[in-house]
Amino acid sequence: MRRPSDCVVVIPCLNEGAGIISLVRAVQRVIADVIVVDDGSRDGTGELAAQAGAEVIRWEQTQGKGAALKKGWQRASERGFAWVLTMDGDGQHAPEDIPAFLSAAAVGKAELVVGNRLANPGQMPWLRLRVNQWMSRRLSRAAGIPLPDSQCGFRLMKLSAWSTLTLKADHFEIESETLLAFIAHGYAVQFIPVRTIYAGERSKIDPVRDTWRWFRWWRRARENVPKGMSTTDGHG
Repeated sequence: MRRPSDCVVVIPCLNEGAGIISLVRAVQRVIADVIVVDDGSRDGTGELAAQAGAEVIRWEQTQGKGAALKKGWQRASERGFAWVLTMDGDGQHAPEDIPAFLSAAAVGKAELVVGNRLANPGQMPWLRLRVNQWMSRRLSRAAGIPLPDSQCGFRLMKLSAWSTLTLKADHFEIESETLLAFIAHGYAVQFIPVRTIYAGERSKIDPVRDTWRWFRWWRRARENVPKGMSTTDGHG
């Protein structure tokens, strides 16, 4: 990446009106272009994001985080950006960490740069931490390489690489599917440390429904991942 203007930020949102203005404005201090995909919010998230200066794609009915991300990535590609940075809309990802992603893309060869929260999980809720660790171990075994935080949605992705993939997930399993798809296609993946921010917000993940979706996706995916691809860990 030659400059921040090569990149756009995509933020999928569902009822994040309380914090979306401050998040968009904080992001714009580093990367000017922001696309918010409003996944059927009922609290004015889309209108507030537009007020803050983001391009807004709004759906009347909720379609899922994966569907929102794919729509945002498609729009980023249509606008001619080379890279897309994905952040969650609930404030758990720190805009102050964005320069580390840009630096990794500028000096490295990775087509996908993923935030790693688990090296220093801080205030991450105990159950969420254990589930993330469990999922990351299984994906690491399937890929034959270490994937320290497979579920982090704070990611920088090269759109020319993304355009070669076929992604089907429409919900929270999108993070796992995208990561394994990049590895299966031989693209370089890098993990960099990011901070964790938790302030008692309620997770959008349904513990029963979304866990079942992940396991259903996992049964299909684990037999089709080539072994032994390489990653870098972001520490040189």
